[in-house]
Amino acid sequence: MSEVLDLTRRLVSIPSHEDERAAGDAVATWLREETDATVRHDDSGVIARRGSGTDSLALVGHHDVVAPAEEQVACGGDEYVVEERDGRLHGRGTADMKGSLAAAMVAFRDADPATELVFASFVGEEQGGVGARKAIDAGFAPDYAVVGEGSTGYSAPGVTDVAVAHKGRRGSTLVATGESAHASEPEAGENAVYRACDAVDVVRDLDAPETTVLGRDLRGSVAVTEIEGGSAWNVVPERCTVTVDERTVPGERADLERTESVPGVEWVVDQDLPPMACDDAAFAETVLAAARDTQDDAPERVAKPHATDAGWLAAAGTTCVVCGAAEPGEAHTAAESVAIDVLERCEEIYRRVAESHPTGAA
Repeated sequence: MSEVLDLTRRLVSIPSHEDERAAGDAVATWLREETDATVRHDDSGVIARRGSGTDSLALVGHHDVVAPAEEQVACGGDEYVVEERDGRLHGRGTADMKGSLAAAMVAFRDADPATELVFASFVGEEQGGVGARKAIDAGFAPDYAVVGEGSTGYSAPGVTDVAVAHKGRRGSTLVATGESAHASEPEAGENAVYRACDAVDVVRDLDAPETTVLGRDLRGSVAVTEIEGGSAWNVVPERCTVTVDERTVPGERADLERTESVPGVEWVVDQDLPPMACDDAAFAETVLAAARDTQDDAPERVAKPHATDAGWLAAAGTTCVVCGAAEPGEAHTAAESVAIDVLERCEEIYRRVAESHPTGAA
């Protein structure tokens, strides 16, 4: 059994959907025992540093997971089920993202870094980047980062690509207010549902944001996903809310402020997960070259549809790409799994990148 596989099995077996401390302790303990790095474990996660140089390169992941399906929990509930079959490792967190995390840990230990090498495993990624945001607020600011979220299987099945951009998500609510009245005399009130419907018409007319990042086209979206209003069949409603899901792209947003041109409508942002765009073509090429050297197929620059902690890092000034073992459709499922050979490939990619200058110079 390879060391990356063994470490992945150990990390995956530790429950971390409600309480991430045990998984964080395991990551920190391994780093302290296996490396000479300076290791810090706090409420943002685990951060370790080794090497020196004018630039810093971070290998970034997270050790929290979404709640497992019943069949992914062992009897007694104190461990997750981890099974190996048909060249894949099955279990909650194998793809998202303890497999790539284990690959990054081994690469962090084994690399002869060309610059300061940083390892970070954050908490709360599944809750909107809680740990990454805390670390950034406390001064976490690597120059470059490879975030180990999934990038395998985008250009072709089994190929580990390099994502140079991903979408963000802005979730918001349109709050329409009016004045209640008896439904037999609707003109005596102001119907909040009608106002909400007028605002929905504004949303339907908005253009979806789009952009291009290092040759990859990225198109966002905006959609109404929920509507709720009214209190009784015979009462003109005084309040109605509309939920809007917007997938953002770097530098562009849908003009949702226009909904407030409707009388009685307020637009409230509930969540804003930032998109990511790699701002350094040379760094993207360095990672792509490492990916190319570790597989027979030809990896490509790709764009991901999902937000990751790379968005928070990029917004704070870190040059990022995403490169990891998970394939589309694996994360957050009852059948979650990851290809074992791809885990080992990712360890080699991370190590090769760490041993190259981040800008691609020798």
